[in-house]
Amino acid sequence: MTTHWILGPGAIGRLLAHSLASLVEVAVIGRRDLPSRQLLTTPEGEVHVQHLTSLTAERLVADAPEPPAFVHITTKAMAAEAALSSIASVLPPSTPLVLWQNGFYAQPRITQMWPGPVLCATTTQGAYLTGDDGVVYAGRGPTFVGDLDNQHAGSAKALAALLSEAGFTASAVGDIRSRLWQKLAVNAAINPLVALHGVRNGELRGDAYSGRVVAVVKEVAAILAKEGVLPPNGGEGKAAWLALVWQVVENTANNKASMLQDVEAKRLTEREAILGPLIERAERYGLGCEVLKGLNRELALLEARF
Repeated sequence: MTTHWILGPGAIGRLLAHSLASLVEVAVIGRRDLPSRQLLTTPEGEVHVQHLTSLTAERLVADAPEPPAFVHITTKAMAAEAALSSIASVLPPSTPLVLWQNGFYAQPRITQMWPGPVLCATTTQGAYLTGDDGVVYAGRGPTFVGDLDNQHAGSAKALAALLSEAGFTASAVGDIRSRLWQKLAVNAAINPLVALHGVRNGELRGDAYSGRVVAVVKEVAAILAKEGVLPPNGGEGKAAWLALVWQVVENTANNKASMLQDVEAKRLTEREAILGPLIERAERYGLGCEVLKGLNRELALLEARF
């Protein structure tokens, strides 16, 4: 069996490990060991037990194992480069990487620095942790795989086929850059608000929050139009972006978004990776983004309490 290393045992990392474990050899790599007995709760409420190999980066480097077929980096965006550096000494430079980060921060940086193929994956699969031994699969959604320069279509197709076999609805695409911006737009409309108010995704549909969602989407739609990113699903303007956001909210209504998980654990959030690129582009194009800047300030104040 081929081996896949999953660097970062967070919610998406562990969901990926559970999904792939019956098809390939999987090793989950983090800063500390996790229990080998891991639990996955499905969207239907079923609990599946899986024994997963868990290693620290230090132990992996010391053991110098056979190189993997893929390294999936599932850390937060701001930790991706350091995580890769922690195991780079045992990786052949031709090893394909798969980046699962939110935002548009780690992807261009690692693509530029890593000599081998760098695939980017964007997904609306929802998952959250319930401790060191549990992850809840909270919502299904599509996954897209590709590379920023569209040079590794074969690798992207092979990985998408494997992910689909593992239960992800995955497709290889030639426009992953636009897909990443689409995911960033969705994240910007959902993650900051649920993190600030301590609510699940589905609660954004209520009167207390829906107006703020619309205000975020209005700014994001204007920014992405200037960036040349087409509205999703063949739609037009703000209405298409808003429809996408509400669809994701519906699909992941019970999900506890990653940014909310960070706030509850008193960790720094991915606000710079999600809101930062949008604010930077808005300022570059001379567009107003007071709603996005306000969310960024609120999250910064919240993080300062940690």
